[in-house]
Amino acid sequence: MLRFTTSGESHGKGLLVILEGIPAALPLTEGDVNKDLRRRQIGYGRGDRMKIESDQAEIVSGVRRGKTLGSPIGIWIQNRDWENWKHIMSARMPAVRAISSEGEVKVPRPGHADLAGGVKFNHRDLRNVLERASARETAARVAAGAVCRRLLSEFDIEIMSRVIEIGEVKAWLKDSQMNIRGFWEKVERSDLRCGSPAGEKKMKAAIDRARKKGDTLGGVFEVRVQGLPPGLGSYTRWDGRLDGRLAMAIMSIPAIKGVEMGMGFAAARKPGSQVHDEITYRRGAHSRGRAFRFQRTTNHAGGLEGGVTNGEDLVIRAAMKPIATLLSPKISVHIETKKPAPASVERSDVCAVPAAAVVGEGMTALELARAFLEKFGGDSLGELKRNYFGYLKNVEKY
Repeated sequence: MLRFTTSGESHGKGLLVILEGIPAALPLTEGDVNKDLRRRQIGYGRGDRMKIESDQAEIVSGVRRGKTLGSPIGIWIQNRDWENWKHIMSARMPAVRAISSEGEVKVPRPGHADLAGGVKFNHRDLRNVLERASARETAARVAAGAVCRRLLSEFDIEIMSRVIEIGEVKAWLKDSQMNIRGFWEKVERSDLRCGSPAGEKKMKAAIDRARKKGDTLGGVFEVRVQGLPPGLGSYTRWDGRLDGRLAMAIMSIPAIKGVEMGMGFAAARKPGSQVHDEITYRRGAHSRGRAFRFQRTTNHAGGLEGGVTNGEDLVIRAAMKPIATLLSPKISVHIETKKPAPASVERSDVCAVPAAAVVGEGMTALELARAFLEKFGGDSLGELKRNYFGYLKNVEKY
C-alpha cells in the first residue's frame, strides 16, 4: 500500500515527507527530487518568497547507496526563511516576559482557511491555521511525487503539464499541436508553462495588470500522462475508480476548485455521438510500441473509462481560484473585537498556476503509482517488472 504524509509549517524549520510502499532497488537520488522542486518554484507572477527559498531535498531514510531499501523514505526540505521567523514559530515555550503579539493574525482572509480552521481548532491566533494551510506544504508533496515519477519512469510512463488559462486569457491547443517534436521541452522553458508564445504574452500582461491593482489571478492547468497500460483502477467498487481517486488527489491541492477528465464538462453539452471514442484494432505491429492493439480514434474520455485506464493518454484539467491574499485586501472581521477590518496580508504570489501544475503532476504521480503497485505488486523493482511484463503478455493476446 503506497501512502505518504507531510509535516511542517510555512515559516517553520522545514517540511518533512514520509513515503511508504516504494519497492526496493529503485535507483533514486536527491537530484531526482530537486529537479521537480525547482520546477515548482518558477513561474511568472510568483512572489518574494521564491527569492528566499531555494528548495533542496535531503533524503534522510529509506535509501542506501543510490537505491531504495523498501522501507519508508524520509525527505527533509529546509525552510531558509526560518531564520527570520524562529522567534515567532519556535516550538519552545517562550519565557513569560518574551511573549508578544508579534506575528499574530486576528483578521481572517476571505477565501482562505483562516476562519474555518480557527473555529474548528478554537485557535485565537489564526497564524496557527495559515501556517499549515499555506501552499508551502505542496513542496513536500512534489518531493513525494518525484519519487513516484521516478518509479513510473522505469515503465516508460511520462507525466507532463501545461497552463491553458490565466484569468480570462485562454491558450487551448489541439492534440496535433502538442504532438509536435519538442513541444513539451518548449513548455518547460516557458515562464508560464504555456506552450503558446502568443497566449503567454497575453497571460503575462494580465498578471501585470493584476499586480498593479494589488489583485491576484487564477487559471486552469492540464496534466497529461503517456504510456499507461490499460487496466489500472477498478470499476468494481466506488473507491477503486481511478478517476475518482485522481480527482480527490488534485482537489486536495490548495486553491483547486474544479477537476475534469478528458472532454470533461464539455461532454455534458454534446450528444453521445460526439462524445464517445470509437474503438479500432490494429493487427501486426503493436500500437505505439505497446502490447495493447486496441485504440481509440479520439480521446474524449481522457484515457479513463469506468474508472479504469484504457491505454490512451490520461488527460486531467484543474481550475485554480485566485490566491486569497490580496495586497489590496477585502473587508473582513476582527475575531476578537468583531468589528470590520481589512483582511490580513501575508507575503504571497500574484499568480501561481504554473507552480500548481507541477504540484498536479506530483499528485497524479502519487495516485498512479499507488494504482500501479496495487495492480502489479512486488517488494522489489525486479519483482514488479516481472509482474508488469507478464501482464503485458496477456494484454498482447487479448
